[in-house]
Amino acid sequence: MTLQQLKYAVAVADTHNITEASRRVFISQPSLTAAIRELEAEMGIVIFSRSNKGVTITNEGDEFLSYARQVLEQASLLEDRFKNSSGCENGNTIFSVSCQHYSFAVNAFVDVIREFGGGEYNFTLRETQTHEIIEDVAHLKSEIGVLYLSGRNEKVISKLIKKNNLHFEPLFTAPLHVFISTKNPLAKKRKLKLTDLTPYPYLTYEQGDFNSFYFAEEPLTEIDFDCPRNIQVRDRASLFNLLIGLDGYTICSGIISHELNGPEIIARPLVCDEHMTVGVLTKKGMALSRYASAYITALKRHVK
Repeated sequence: MTLQQLKYAVAVADTHNITEASRRVFISQPSLTAAIRELEAEMGIVIFSRSNKGVTITNEGDEFLSYARQVLEQASLLEDRFKNSSGCENGNTIFSVSCQHYSFAVNAFVDVIREFGGGEYNFTLRETQTHEIIEDVAHLKSEIGVLYLSGRNEKVISKLIKKNNLHFEPLFTAPLHVFISTKNPLAKKRKLKLTDLTPYPYLTYEQGDFNSFYFAEEPLTEIDFDCPRNIQVRDRASLFNLLIGLDGYTICSGIISHELNGPEIIARPLVCDEHMTVGVLTKKGMALSRYASAYITALKRHVK
């Protein structure tokens, strides 16, 4: 087993396509297929199930890839420390973050690219669903995850964090706020009550197969108050467009970046006793890369 074989396997897992994976790792498709089969034979397992529709990861393959990503991450740390400690001008920098839809997470990611991007890099920022964030960090698809805990979801999310051998480091705790547009009639109010929100559509992020209030990105769901109009979206741009176009709202921490989201989106405090704690998710026992350490530092700077 070689590091190169592990890189090939991870590339196939990330793309779910042999052809695309071969382009990513710069070898021919037959050579990639042969390398994967040799790895499977040596390990005595089947990592991928192949069909006309592509490749899928088997259960034992999923576990194997989790360890493979750890090995590759540690190898990358060794290279950073000893082979290329002066910078990454001659290397291919790899760093990945999975997060809920926070503008400060994007701003911090920009800072890391500006600091370490160099001539070549392969950075990934995934604004994704809550359960996928936990899965990504657990299987080292991402080195860092960013999500929140509250009194409503902490028991379930903390159980998953412990089960997947992860660590949650709080960044800040904030009272709940409401995002609205400057054109919304509620913009005239300095503070908002839940009853103020009833006439307007509530915009939330869809959570796929895990669409319960435990995994909701919003600390209050439609079951917590009178909320007859609900719209679910998958991305931040759609949500903000609907905030403006339909006088909608969403409930969040209140931290906003006008550079990314424009001046038309504002935050108003919500009168309630609930709070949310946003934090960083990492793999227990894993030494952080320089990029991850810089990212966490940048996060703290942007949420200050």
